[in-house]
Amino acid sequence: MDEEFEPLPATLQNVLDQDSLRWIFVGGKGGVGKTTTSCSLASQLAKVRDSVLLISTDPAHNLSDAFGQKFSKTPTLVNGYTNLYAMEIDPTGSIQEMIESSQESGMQSHLQDMAFAIPGVDEAMSFAEVMKLVKSMDYSSIVFDTAPTGHTLRFLSFPTVLEKALGKLAQFGGKMGPMLQSMSGMMGMAPNQEDMFQKLESMRATIQEVNAQFQDPDKTTFVCVCISEFLSLYETERMIQELTSFHIDTHNIVVNQLLYPPKTSSCEHCGVRAKMQAKYLEQIHELYEDFHIVKMPLLTKEIRGVDSIKEFSELLTHPYQPPQ
Repeated sequence: MDEEFEPLPATLQNVLDQDSLRWIFVGGKGGVGKTTTSCSLASQLAKVRDSVLLISTDPAHNLSDAFGQKFSKTPTLVNGYTNLYAMEIDPTGSIQEMIESSQESGMQSHLQDMAFAIPGVDEAMSFAEVMKLVKSMDYSSIVFDTAPTGHTLRFLSFPTVLEKALGKLAQFGGKMGPMLQSMSGMMGMAPNQEDMFQKLESMRATIQEVNAQFQDPDKTTFVCVCISEFLSLYETERMIQELTSFHIDTHNIVVNQLLYPPKTSSCEHCGVRAKMQAKYLEQIHELYEDFHIVKMPLLTKEIRGVDSIKEFSELLTHPYQPPQ
């Protein structure tokens, strides 16, 4: 590392200070503390924003467990706050609802065949529905607690997937439209093909607009979460490269579950593990010298409930001081 290089502050204060940020993604490998980090960040944002919405797009929803309060696909005020709302959405449910909303069972099968013929289009359309919903909501900032890395990267590539899929569906619809209309007439059903394509076009318009915002560093940033181990570091590097290819800003890394045993500690396991973590932490600093590296300690208690989250969240802006 360049000796003259001044490391960036080891906090997420930069996110709080950037008033223009509307979309904040929090993601990383499974089991590294994404939900705790996203809840803590949302808690800190609620101090400096008029309103904050925290959304879980991970099928294994953990927001309810973290806050000790049941959430659904409708934004709900989090207990203990006046301006923080949370919701949990099923990222694969929207397209099924669209298919089932078609009253004619014969047309349902055609819609399903068309939709699922293209890899990723079901998730992409669900993403578009979510974005359409969220975009209509009036929140100062929206924090996404995302699924593990692979799902997150797919989530962020959906605008491209959807664009390609809509082109194929339009082409397919042009060829099959007359036949579907003929079949609908024979079976006494009202064709609703145009309705479907209008819905798809509406989705495309929404997703194009949101995608433009995602690629604007004034409006969007991605906070990477990891632990100080080889696999997590490898996954973080892959994710940062992918985010860069999607033109999505990322300049914060939260390193969770760090051990800081006192020098007088007789725990051999703790000492060995702390040395291993220190080795990978040094690599993180070397690789990402232009990032804010936020170091979060492994505590002796679970971070569950509003009070615990509020207390833990303070460490995102006031670096943890290890015991001597």
